[in-house]
Amino acid sequence: MNKIKILSLATFALIMASCGGDDDKNKAVAEAKPEVKITKVTNEDIPQTETYTATVESDVKNNISPNTPLRIEKILVDVGDVVRKGQVLVVLDQTNLSNTKLQYENAKIDFGRMEALYKLGGVSKANYDAAKLQLDIQAALIKQLTENAQLVAPVSGVVTARNFDNGDMCSGSAILTIEQTNAVKLNVNVSESYYKLLKKGMPATITLDAYEGEEFTGKVTIVSPSIDATTHTFKAEITINNKDQKVRPGMFARATINFGSKSHTVIPDVALVKQIGAGDRYVYVYKDGKVSYNKVELGKHMGDKYEILSGVNAGDQVVIAGHSRLANGKEVEVVK
Repeated sequence: MNKIKILSLATFALIMASCGGDDDKNKAVAEAKPEVKITKVTNEDIPQTETYTATVESDVKNNISPNTPLRIEKILVDVGDVVRKGQVLVVLDQTNLSNTKLQYENAKIDFGRMEALYKLGGVSKANYDAAKLQLDIQAALIKQLTENAQLVAPVSGVVTARNFDNGDMCSGSAILTIEQTNAVKLNVNVSESYYKLLKKGMPATITLDAYEGEEFTGKVTIVSPSIDATTHTFKAEITINNKDQKVRPGMFARATINFGSKSHTVIPDVALVKQIGAGDRYVYVYKDGKVSYNKVELGKHMGDKYEILSGVNAGDQVVIAGHSRLANGKEVEVVK
């Protein structure tokens, strides 16, 4: 019996010694400094380019309609037709013109009689003036109706819309729309931070979904003198020379403008740490055997590098491997 007790105590002592060894080992592992790899960051000249999206618009757009309600006799063009300035596009009903001409002739006869009597002193100056006014009104109506009898193209361009058919009554809405497409434009909203940099005449590179892989050249033609207080953006117009007529109104376009370059810090993208539950990005900066958790503001992503606008400076050393056991202020062991 005593031998059994002695063996049991010895076994228990071995077990306790073994357990104590595991605790010491775990403690040693916990106290070991995390191993990290670091790299020194530098500044580079980064092109400051911005890309804006917009829908292509014609440089000049005219809606063709009469200035009084009239019935359409005949529309001479259709969508897609190229027209020249002064070309007759629409012939309108001239019934009103004929009636007005008849009324004008009667007014002319009445005025002739009134004028003769006035010269003889047979009527007052007021009656004479009233007859003259009526004649002038009829003449003005004839001029107006004559101008509306045929609608002509005010500019050369392409018919892009036809909203009526022959025989329809037009009451002010556009019968046709003509657009000039030898030059087209994009209207974009630019951040106010670029206001002092954007100038008229600056070039822009244009790409279009309709012409994948092809680039077009534009230039800034208008810079708005005011900034929207709500969006903190300002409007700019980019014009594309479109002599070959390839770019059409309604196409989706991207315009890229180069604002020069700036010297900014650049870090490898593997140095970035994303905060859980937020969109913020951080890096661990190494100094004097410890790391600090620095929030950074990202600029452009360039291959395997990021432009850093704030949070890290040239010459800083950042962790590029071994992030898993790190915390702010943690002592680390640097390995190659």
